Amino acid sequence: MLQQAPLVGDIQRKNSAALRIWHWASALLISGLLITILFQFVIVKARSAVPLFQETLQKSNITLTSDQARSLTRIISHRIWDWHIYLGVGLSILLAFRIITEMMQPTMQKFSAKLRQVRKLFREVGADSPDYRHSLFVKYSYLGFYLMLVVMVVTGLALIYADDVAFLHPLEHSIKEVHNFTMYLIMAFTAFHLLGVVRAELTNDKGIVSDMINGGESK
Repeated sequence: MLQQAPLVGDIQRKNSAALRIWHWASALLISGLLITILFQFVIVKARSAVPLFQETLQKSNITLTSDQARSLTRIISHRIWDWHIYLGVGLSILLAFRIITEMMQPTMQKFSAKLRQVRKLFREVGADSPDYRHSLFVKYSYLGFYLMLVVMVVTGLALIYADDVAFLHPLEHSIKEVHNFTMYLIMAFTAFHLLGVVRAELTNDKGIVSDMINGGESK
């Protein structure tokens, strides 16, 4: 049975500086977006938020009615969504940067070239190998992530401008549903991606993290 080593040996794993910057910057922004959602839905909208604010402020001799406390949670909620929007716009810029990077970097460092290379090796010699099937699955999962990112960015921008663009008004609810569902898909991808990286580093594909930090080497 074919092993992983020949496949890794045949595939370019060198990462350009632009790609590495995009990767880590996107990781930070996506993490920030997920944190804003956590605060929004788990903390601010929690049933215990209003009495918690009342109890906390009471310790400073400040008394709030339930309506006043709810108004406070709405103010915090709006601030959190402001940060969500800022981070979303930043992610939109990074997505544009990634598209430009894909067009400008050396051919064998392009994602499209790496995907074609894996597909070619899989068809020629790896169809019966779990390692080759896994490598192909990983590349297609990345492709799926890029598509999800495009959907999330486009729907996010549409929601930002929904109040200013007439034809978006009747579509706003549907766009929001797609945006939220895509975010859940990205959360799932992120979790599986992290688990996959840890598994690879602990088994027979070490160096993925270091390659994304120092650039790696042409295999």
